[in-house]
Amino acid sequence: MNGIERTQTNRGEPKGSPHLVSRRQFLKAAALLAAPNVIPASALGRDGAVAPSERIVMGGIGIGGRGTHDLGWMIGEPDVQFVAICEVQKKRREAAKNTIDKRYGNTDCAVYGDIRQFLAERTDVDAVLIATGDRWHALASIMAMRAGKDVYCEKPACLSMAQGRMVVETARRYARVYQTGAQRLSEPNHVFCIEMARTGQLGPVHTAYADCRWRDGMRHDWLPAEPEPPKEELDWDVWLGPSPWRPYNHGYVSGGGWYHFYDTATDVAMWGAHTVTQALAAFDMSNVSFIEFEYAGPDETMVTRLSNGVKLVLFRVVGDVWQKCNLWHGSCGERFDGPEGWLGAADGYEMPDASSPALLREYRKVMAEYAARTRRPMNHVRDFFDCIRSRRLTVANPEVMYRSMSICLVADICEQLKRNLKFDLIKGEFVGDAEANRLRSRPMRAPWTV
Repeated sequence: MNGIERTQTNRGEPKGSPHLVSRRQFLKAAALLAAPNVIPASALGRDGAVAPSERIVMGGIGIGGRGTHDLGWMIGEPDVQFVAICEVQKKRREAAKNTIDKRYGNTDCAVYGDIRQFLAERTDVDAVLIATGDRWHALASIMAMRAGKDVYCEKPACLSMAQGRMVVETARRYARVYQTGAQRLSEPNHVFCIEMARTGQLGPVHTAYADCRWRDGMRHDWLPAEPEPPKEELDWDVWLGPSPWRPYNHGYVSGGGWYHFYDTATDVAMWGAHTVTQALAAFDMSNVSFIEFEYAGPDETMVTRLSNGVKLVLFRVVGDVWQKCNLWHGSCGERFDGPEGWLGAADGYEMPDASSPALLREYRKVMAEYAARTRRPMNHVRDFFDCIRSRRLTVANPEVMYRSMSICLVADICEQLKRNLKFDLIKGEFVGDAEANRLRSRPMRAPWTV
């Protein structure tokens, strides 16, 4: 009887008879049935809200540190809804869940500690944000795309060229949308400099600069073994993922300590995943067949030469000590030099730096033309969501990621081998250097393989 309690009547029929209710309860039920159902406008997509059937259903994988920033950025989009978090560290799982539940005013966000369970169970998720430690970026992206998810993955997107190529091939085979987190490709000052160089406003660009930060050597040692925490708090095997096994030590986990070890990170790609991407965006890379790398020593800026005649300078910063630099102020800068002048930008600029104020006069016009030509917003995550709907390539698509990561990883290998190298971009291999070619891949620890 739809939750209405049955009662004894004066007719002496037994309590619980399916035919009997009190008059008061009957009238109450009738009133409830006659009343109109009130459905929130948000559920219907009115008042500026997006109906649930039209929302992009999201999950997060590895949400802490940079991932916390990305999560806050994404949940501000009206047509996006996060429903689940997969995070190996309990404290981070709970923090991300609290952020999501607070945003939506409920307690619905599900949590997982193992990516395999998350991907197997959450068939309702359309796309994922991947912001794990670097060792997991490529593997998590590949696993998610194979499970039918579109992917926004933080940088650096891979630890080896082989991993990067697998990401490209997986996105193509499974027809997935992929965006790497090189967000300055969607920021006005950087886009303006790129467009001015790309369209010939500086004349034929002969030199491009990318702000790169080397660490003062990557560590190859192990930290001493410590007792592992309970798996519910941190599953150490899952945390390591495809990296070589190492005994647990809180120094890897706390404060991003993994960041300094070769087994779990990269060197040039840490910063260059941004800036090399920005520099390459000004050129038609389909016409570049090879790149030559000049080893200049452990404390010197690295010069590379593209087969189209452009010199790409990986401006060297070691650790937190900046060399004297008159190319830009701030971090993550790029600059383009041509016969008609130069332009550059970095974080914190109100306007790009220019060799002449005249180069900035067409700023608004150039940006308007870019928006009309590309139909891209000046918002990197919004570009990702728009491409999920349209199914077109993102601004930082897999091929863009692979080219820039290849250059960064070759620079790492050049540093490691301490000699000049020539890399064939078409074949994806070093020219005449078997030892360097062996370093294009890294072994992946079972069962975390693809």
